[in-house]
Amino acid sequence: MHTLMSRLLGAGVLISALMLAGCETTSSSSTPASVGTGKSFKGPVGIQLYSLRGLFMTQGPKATLDKVKSYGIREVELAGTYNLTPEQFKAELDSRGLVPVSGHYSFARFRDDPAGIAREAKIFGLKYVGCAWIPHEGTFDAADARAAVAVFNKAGELLAKDGIRVFYHCHGYEFQKGAAGEGTTAMDILIRETNPKHVSFQMDVLWVVHPGESPEAWLAKYPGRWELMHLKDYRRGQPTGIHTGKTDVDNDVTLGTGQMNWPSILAAAKKSGVKHYFIEDESAVAADQITESLRYLEQVSW
Repeated sequence: MHTLMSRLLGAGVLISALMLAGCETTSSSSTPASVGTGKSFKGPVGIQLYSLRGLFMTQGPKATLDKVKSYGIREVELAGTYNLTPEQFKAELDSRGLVPVSGHYSFARFRDDPAGIAREAKIFGLKYVGCAWIPHEGTFDAADARAAVAVFNKAGELLAKDGIRVFYHCHGYEFQKGAAGEGTTAMDILIRETNPKHVSFQMDVLWVVHPGESPEAWLAKYPGRWELMHLKDYRRGQPTGIHTGKTDVDNDVTLGTGQMNWPSILAAAKKSGVKHYFIEDESAVAADQITESLRYLEQVSW
């Protein structure tokens, strides 16, 4: 009897140990949730490095990229290399585990030097290269839009040979009603007349709300075309219906504290097919607000 009990107890201990080991294995092998994501928002979320341009200029690239790493994010979007060569900047990113997904370049370079953009993009391993401002005078109209379409389509075809997609980042002035004919905006022309095989779009949420538009409506209107998104909130009480593409940078506030209905926007973005999200905060206190915005994204729900 004593021997039988000993065997049973021994077997019980063994089973318990195996169960515990199994639980530990499952726990240790599970992937922790990415920073800035939660039950509803799945990301991936990164940072447009232009947000920290002040730190880049005063503290230098190394200290600033250390700050980026401290946020816990992996994906970044480029806007210059701050006096480093592309090779040097890429090495600094690599040493911190930061992955450059996309980069912004001037319209002039897309028009005059798309091959140069391609060479630099390949150094970084970029999937996307984009333009965030089309030079124009007065109202941005159909002629401006169609001239840009020709540039983006030509550059897009060239860069596609290296597996890189061109995108245009909206900036508010493209949404002027009637600027491109009755019922059509310049933004409509940009989306409809660019080649979807080669050209995508980045929705900057502030620059859709600022001119008085609905992000959800534009995401639904052109599903699959908005592959990237800038997460940027607009201070409460500030006016909309403006088509200048300009506002005080300190109107950029922590996500969830401004005018945007983020649960609705993020749900619409997922449905529309947005693939990459980047926090862009141009305010003087961006370095602190980015941390708070990441925390908001972790708990936002719909």
